[in-house]
Amino acid sequence: MTKTKVLIIGSGPAGFTAAIYAARAALEPILICGMQPGGQLTITTDVENYPGFAKPIQGPQLMQAMEAQAVHVGAKLVYDYVERVEIANKPFRAFTSSGDVYEADTVIICTGAEAKWLGLKSEQEFQGFGVSGCATCDGFFFKNKEVVVVGGGNTAVEEALFLTNHVSKVYLVHRRNELRAEKILQDRLFANKKVIPIWNHVLNEVVGTKDPKSVTGVHLKDVTSGQIKEIACEGVFIAIGHKPNTDIFKGVVDMDSEGYIITSPGSTKTSVEGVFAAGDVQDKIYRQAITAAGTGCMAALEADKYLRGL
Repeated sequence: MTKTKVLIIGSGPAGFTAAIYAARAALEPILICGMQPGGQLTITTDVENYPGFAKPIQGPQLMQAMEAQAVHVGAKLVYDYVERVEIANKPFRAFTSSGDVYEADTVIICTGAEAKWLGLKSEQEFQGFGVSGCATCDGFFFKNKEVVVVGGGNTAVEEALFLTNHVSKVYLVHRRNELRAEKILQDRLFANKKVIPIWNHVLNEVVGTKDPKSVTGVHLKDVTSGQIKEIACEGVFIAIGHKPNTDIFKGVVDMDSEGYIITSPGSTKTSVEGVFAAGDVQDKIYRQAITAAGTGCMAALEADKYLRGL
């Protein structure tokens, strides 16, 4: 069994930032990186909105820099996966897939969230090369171009509306003949001349070139007739929601109906004293690398304050 004052679970911007701040506070944190060190940014190409980089930086590059910084200031990184936690009693315990057990005085949960995907082979093939799950992150790269947004809820409508600030046309593809989004959002959407709804269709395939890899269009399937039609576009945004990676914390800390961990207002404190949550695992509004990093910093500072009060 390995003991630590601060155990950080998850290694996106929130996890690495928490590790950096905890290490600099001489707390000797252990960060369990999980199966995909770096989180969602490892499948992102150009990152243009993270402060400090005059030119776009590749997502994996940015995460490698954060990882190196965490190690440099003294954080211990473990490349393993947490399968189970015990935080009803102190000290807290985390059990990993390799069989190791970690005992901690505080835990910072930074397991993130992931965009829900349709599961198409072509969708996966062009991910990061025209297919995206985040309009705020990637919309700028489609200036004056035509794009497709797939979905019918608040996420899809918000993404479509945001994209109209950059693109020339947005095709909103929905499997039904009406949206599930809030009425006020629908009113804004239908009032925008850049948005063209395509009802009763689903995305059947993303098409494009392989060298250089880029999207040139989509094949849409009519759910009633089964007929396929092609639409030319340069970007595809899958907007069917996000799923927080919180399965192992169910019944352990308080969550909302969507599985996001509930934290106290203006804080990263969870319902369990000494357990904190940062990043997309508790943020379903902003979902940006910079906000995740900010809450990672908050969590480390709050963990430090908690430990000093013991």
